[in-house]
Amino acid sequence: MEQDVTLDSENRQAAAAPRPADGRAPRKVFVKTYGCQMNVYDSQRMADALAPQGYESAATPEEADLVLLNTCHIREKAAEKVYSELGRIRQIKEARARAGRDTVIGIAGCVAQAEGSEILRRAPAVDLVVGPQTYHRLPAILSRVAAGEKVVETEHAVEDKFEHLPAGPRRAVAARGVTAFLTVQEGCDKFCTFCVVPYTRGAEVSRPVAQIVAEAERLAAAGVREVTLLGQNVNAWHGAGPDGRAWGLGELLFRLAAVPGLDRLRYTTSHPRDMDDALIAAHRDLDCLMPYLHLPVQAGSDRILKAMNRRHTAADYLRLIERIRAARPDIALSGDFIVGFPGETEADFEATMQLVRTIGYAQAFSFKYSPRPGTPGAELDGHVAEPVKAERLQRLQALLGEQQRAFAEATVGKRIDVLLEKPGRHEGQRVGRSPWLQPVIVDEKAGEIGDIVKVRITEAGANSLFSQPCA
Repeated sequence: MEQDVTLDSENRQAAAAPRPADGRAPRKVFVKTYGCQMNVYDSQRMADALAPQGYESAATPEEADLVLLNTCHIREKAAEKVYSELGRIRQIKEARARAGRDTVIGIAGCVAQAEGSEILRRAPAVDLVVGPQTYHRLPAILSRVAAGEKVVETEHAVEDKFEHLPAGPRRAVAARGVTAFLTVQEGCDKFCTFCVVPYTRGAEVSRPVAQIVAEAERLAAAGVREVTLLGQNVNAWHGAGPDGRAWGLGELLFRLAAVPGLDRLRYTTSHPRDMDDALIAAHRDLDCLMPYLHLPVQAGSDRILKAMNRRHTAADYLRLIERIRAARPDIALSGDFIVGFPGETEADFEATMQLVRTIGYAQAFSFKYSPRPGTPGAELDGHVAEPVKAERLQRLQALLGEQQRAFAEATVGKRIDVLLEKPGRHEGQRVGRSPWLQPVIVDEKAGEIGDIVKVRITEAGANSLFSQPCA
């Protein structure tokens, strides 16, 4: 999924930091996040690491002493966005320098990991490049930058990242929101031929149960009511349990369901091959595990799935969906699709369309295939012409859009629980989330931020549901 996220004042990455002891005004950091939820989580962690150094959140890069771009490398467009943004940040840096103010520019995330010192060559205004496993080293890296060094720090064990995560976050619910991400697994061993993640995030590593539970308890104590467990391959998580054996994700969810104050659990992103019986049982037995599952399939053609190295067939995926729906009939399904993978014929594409028609998705993300340097897919023969990819993507997105609208319209008249997350755009409104992750507009009289309220859905809009409080 590609997104471009600058967190606003309601979900600002950095907490108000203490004023430096020398009486100087606090330094300010602006973090812009591209890509997946893991990057959003990592941006929050970078800010947690910087807060004790006296950094406060900046609303814009123009007022920031430190600008960090947390980058995505999944598609070429996402990577090139970073260099385009760097041109604008460089101009800001030059303008601040003329006013006698220094600006440090840092590149973090998967582009940083993949390109390293090449970033400094292409964008000399950049002062530091830091990979996803080294964010805990930011204070030391910034000290080196202050001494005049250009720093590239991308080599570090992912286990150290988990070991050095700050003990926080200690921010109040008003600063961080009532929902939060919690990383439990990082990296991927699947080596799908289209994907750079195994090269930028490394091998699969799972956090121990004790670390995860401790962070979940801290989040709950700060007022968080819904936690989304994150991993590149989250359902491959097998962390060391307190009993000395490796637990699976299903067992972890049962443990987190017992954390006081945590009322809702979610997880993303999953691989079909790692969806085991215990995890399906968690969907059946845990009311707090929301009935929403993001389970990418990528294509409906067995020939293309084999070329992608997905190691499952379309029939395998369909049988798995049947089992999941038997366990949790109200579950909403989300997926990822790539069109125009090398060698894809019209018949292959039609197989994807047929799979989509069979499943019926509540939400999905779909993209044209983008060759990534260093991946096996980029070396395959039979690359599909851009106009063909664009036309197929348009057809797929039209079908997925119909299904998403149908799912939303099917909620009209239902009585559902909504977690109120923030004020609405218009006076007198609040916005919450349905169990199926849809935004729901609620009258502010229904409750306060952080409340879970019962509402009746009255209308399905283009992007949101509208509701009335239940008596």
